[in-house]
Amino acid sequence: MAQWRTDSYEFKQPHNVHLYEMMMLADIYGNPINGSNFTGQAVDAFGRARMSTPLTLFDSSHRYKDNGLWSTSNTATTTYSFSANEGLINLNLDTTANAEIIRETNKVFPYQPGKSLQILNTFVFNPAKSNLRQRAGYFGKDNGIYLELDGTNLYLVERSLVTGSPTETRVSQTNWNCDNLLGNGPSRKTLDITKAQIMFIDIEWLGVGSVRCGFVIDGVFIQCHVFHHANVLASTYITTASLPLRIEIKNTNTTGSNSVFKQICSSVISEGGYELRGAQSSIGTPITTPKDMPTAGTFIPVVSLRLKSDRLDAIVILTAISLLGLGNNTRIEWRVARGGTLTSPNWTSAGSDSAVEYDLSATGISGYSVLANGYLGVTNQATQSLDILKEALFKFQLTRNSLTSTPESISIIAAGASNGDDVLASMDWEEVTR
Repeated sequence: MAQWRTDSYEFKQPHNVHLYEMMMLADIYGNPINGSNFTGQAVDAFGRARMSTPLTLFDSSHRYKDNGLWSTSNTATTTYSFSANEGLINLNLDTTANAEIIRETNKVFPYQPGKSLQILNTFVFNPAKSNLRQRAGYFGKDNGIYLELDGTNLYLVERSLVTGSPTETRVSQTNWNCDNLLGNGPSRKTLDITKAQIMFIDIEWLGVGSVRCGFVIDGVFIQCHVFHHANVLASTYITTASLPLRIEIKNTNTTGSNSVFKQICSSVISEGGYELRGAQSSIGTPITTPKDMPTAGTFIPVVSLRLKSDRLDAIVILTAISLLGLGNNTRIEWRVARGGTLTSPNWTSAGSDSAVEYDLSATGISGYSVLANGYLGVTNQATQSLDILKEALFKFQLTRNSLTSTPESISIIAAGASNGDDVLASMDWEEVTR
């Protein structure tokens, strides 16, 4: 029992031993929850209580079709298809050696230093068998974190390009350092990898932070393994934490039966919000040479942007567009178009330190999707102009297909009501990746 000393105004025990009472919070397994101990799931990757509103950078589900947010590469004899009743995508392999399907998001997701990045994936692996390898996680061909079922062996894997070539740190389930989900860990749960799983990853990057991985079972986040790096490595652990989501299924040799990987939902969340702090740039048609729209009702690209082929993992966001119609007593329809094929473009670098190239020369476009649409009116008394600030953050992010190394363009396109109408346009963008 501590005693109060009136001469020194302190609690003190005999032999000059000071005693204090301490308050501690713990999860249901007795794991302490505090900023210096990463076993508690009530805090984010930086030890902050999970009370702030998360900002969803990306979410993917499949209600009526394959949602178009993923690029796919598959070998002959393999198929992938939407299942309307299940609300998911089935990735189907036959028994052929080296048969493979890879799906990767057409966007890379921005990690902001000092913000915890949380990734959630739901899926069903095909039951384990010889010569079948399955992966799901937050990774690309060079860097990232993922779960792997290789044959009958389950791993959490960290892939890194820091040394100049991809290397992998593979941790088998028996060696997971928090809870191996073999029934004898803190949760007393056993992971049934043949069943549908909710996998979580949260990242404290800053180049050298920790990465926590685990599963949600019975509504509880169960932390299974933490990759620690600070005070351990002599450099960064991965090149960047701005990465895509990716899933893979492959026959490493001939298998004994067909296989199915079920892709369900995914989400990437910046915990505590996100603030754009990139480099702002702009390009537009010269004031003395407006873009001619020779045929009434036919859309012509006015300004287009895309990622450079060697910067496909850059994060670039369209932030504003401006249009001005020229002429008398005419009307102009405009669109913001994603993708498609441009006719006779002349792609020009936006600068040696930029991840963007632009085009002002294309004479036609086909096969695009429409992100926004509107109209301008022009009379001999007045001309309407359009100036739109895009505050939807990553809705207007430049995309790419990294599986084919192909950037996708975003364009302002316009059509006049009369032959020979003219238009001026500009696009502003922010380059988050610097």
